[in-house]
Amino acid sequence: MQPEYPTPAHGTRVVVSPPTIVLGREAVTNVGEYATLHGSKALVIATKQIFDIHGEQVLENLNDAGIETVTYTDVRPDPTVTNVEEAHARWEAQDCDVIVTIGGGSSIDTGKAVGVLATNDGSIREFAVDEAGYEGVPNPIPPLVSVNTTAGTGSEATRSIVVTDSETSTKFLVVSEHVVPDVAIEDPELTVSLPQNHTAFTGIDALTHAIEAFVSVKSHGVSDDYARSAIRRIATWFPKAWANGENIEARTEMMIGQLQAGQAFTNSSVALVHGMARPLGAQLHIPHGLANALLLPYVMEFSAMAAPEKFAEIARLFDVADDADPDQVAARKASDAVFELCTDVELASYLEDFGEVPGREAYREVVPKMAQDAIESGSPANNPRKPTKDEIEGLYIDLYGGSLDPDSSRRSNTNSSVE
Repeated sequence: MQPEYPTPAHGTRVVVSPPTIVLGREAVTNVGEYATLHGSKALVIATKQIFDIHGEQVLENLNDAGIETVTYTDVRPDPTVTNVEEAHARWEAQDCDVIVTIGGGSSIDTGKAVGVLATNDGSIREFAVDEAGYEGVPNPIPPLVSVNTTAGTGSEATRSIVVTDSETSTKFLVVSEHVVPDVAIEDPELTVSLPQNHTAFTGIDALTHAIEAFVSVKSHGVSDDYARSAIRRIATWFPKAWANGENIEARTEMMIGQLQAGQAFTNSSVALVHGMARPLGAQLHIPHGLANALLLPYVMEFSAMAAPEKFAEIARLFDVADDADPDQVAARKASDAVFELCTDVELASYLEDFGEVPGREAYREVVPKMAQDAIESGSPANNPRKPTKDEIEGLYIDLYGGSLDPDSSRRSNTNSSVE
């Protein structure tokens, strides 16, 4: 029988994190050892691209430890309900007892979702926040070992699952402490193979997690400390990892930074950026990290007035402001620093290959739906400045003119400030 988690007393915090984190070069060689603590037959989940790179090594380590393996390698970069259902069918047909994921958020989220279906009755959509609420998964998932190959999502440390509903072109969110992985394998050598473009939008994805956790109305002392460390670490090491993917020190620091960012937001919350990024990604087929990164400086500029002390601290963590600057002055520098970082790593240029940006009028037609979907996600309610639907629509329009439009300054990689 699965254990029942107690309901926290009013006013208390539940701080979650993977029970075991294995961090460092060659950490992946421990995957078999840790899997044997939890089961004997593993469903190994990955995208085909990631499996082709790292699958043989992981399977060998599992097999050497005596673990039987079954694979599911059809995960999409933004995993779908179909991915989850197919992988779960394989779990049941093969009578597996432990889940091993290889990759970043897509593989890990699929593994978590399979786990939800393995121990709970219903479709994965029924456990979404908009239907079941937060902590809406009744029973803990089976053991999950996550071999992380990116430095961005932090999904191996979180209680969140994001799944795409292809039929409605929307993404939905499942949140429960019952889905936090049992083991996170953090081997920076596995991120060396990450292409420069994915290094860019997974790195800014991690920064988004840290910043949103820090400014969220649900933040607290523990999550703030995770977030501060992540912001400073990412601001320092992300450009170095992007410029030279073989810089192991930079890759290691980014792996730590994204882990801390994941620990920050899963113990606080995400906010307006994520609320807007999910519908933007679903409508324009933009990877989640890239959608976050495109929106981040615009939402920061919009939100700074509501929490100037927090945004001022972000600017100081980026070393673009100091203690002599009044908070209101320093706060305005935070979005500029993030915008400059995004421009330095040529973020908007990746829209050429990742995403389907419609013409201006076609885009405007879907803006009201995206804004409504953003509000219904619940994430904007955690933002320090509470946006109206009209304000969210305005941010989407600003984003198109400043970043999505092929003629925008950001697409042409100039260093202009946010307008």
